[in-house]
Amino acid sequence: MVHLFRTSLGVMALAAATLGAGAHAANGPFLPHQALYDLSLVKSRSNSINSARGRILYNFAGSACEGYTSEFRQVSELDSGEGKITLSDLRSNSWEDATGKSYRFKIETRMNETEAGLVDGSAERDGDHINVKLKLPAPKNFTLDGKIVFPTEQIQRIIAAAKDGKSLLELSVYDGSDDGQKVYNTLTVIGQPIAADRAAAPDPSTSDEHMKSQKRWPVTVSYFDREAQQKEGEQTPVYAMSFELYENGVSRQLVLDYNDFVISGAMGKFDVKDSKPCN
Repeated sequence: MVHLFRTSLGVMALAAATLGAGAHAANGPFLPHQALYDLSLVKSRSNSINSARGRILYNFAGSACEGYTSEFRQVSELDSGEGKITLSDLRSNSWEDATGKSYRFKIETRMNETEAGLVDGSAERDGDHINVKLKLPAPKNFTLDGKIVFPTEQIQRIIAAAKDGKSLLELSVYDGSDDGQKVYNTLTVIGQPIAADRAAAPDPSTSDEHMKSQKRWPVTVSYFDREAQQKEGEQTPVYAMSFELYENGVSRQLVLDYNDFVISGAMGKFDVKDSKPCN
């Protein structure tokens, strides 16, 4: 369970906290904003979860000049029956420059009343490799393949692929989640664009004046354990997330698939934030 929720943090950072940079790279203005998502159980495939509830609060700010900053918190309560309640509290702060060269992250994971698990580190792209320096959970330096991308660049490529009419995108991603050493292979499936005036289930984003002219795409990102794929050829995703991605970087209609159970995230609040243009 701890692993699943840590993985969800990385994917939510992908789907929300780094969307602004992607929209900018796709030649459209991105939107600094705060969004609140209400979580609820969609289904439990193994009957391991009776109910689920929670919230995701996300703040995004920044520009192509100063980089992109995100603050993310996900609080979830799972009821597995017979009085067994699991409460998770995930907090993440990250910064990434607009070129995908530098990435800094701090992640805190707390389950029930246990001591918080902490990950604190940074990554710098240097030619054909990436240098990672971890402070927590333990000091460690290591290198990654330079073809691996950070979350902002991944979203940048998803939006660019969507605008080009492509339906599939494969990338390896490092976001600092889990223990700070994990790399995930991802497969992104991009659906046909959705017209700006079409919303099957309206929410605060669809009624906001900043959003009414925006095109969006249904997107599903599946995360695979890169190490397991290389050693065992395992092709079962650890986690998958579906959402509608606006061309200005906002996401709505979240669905978090943990394999054993599925949780939806309906946007309950949406506020546009002031932004400073690049000089």
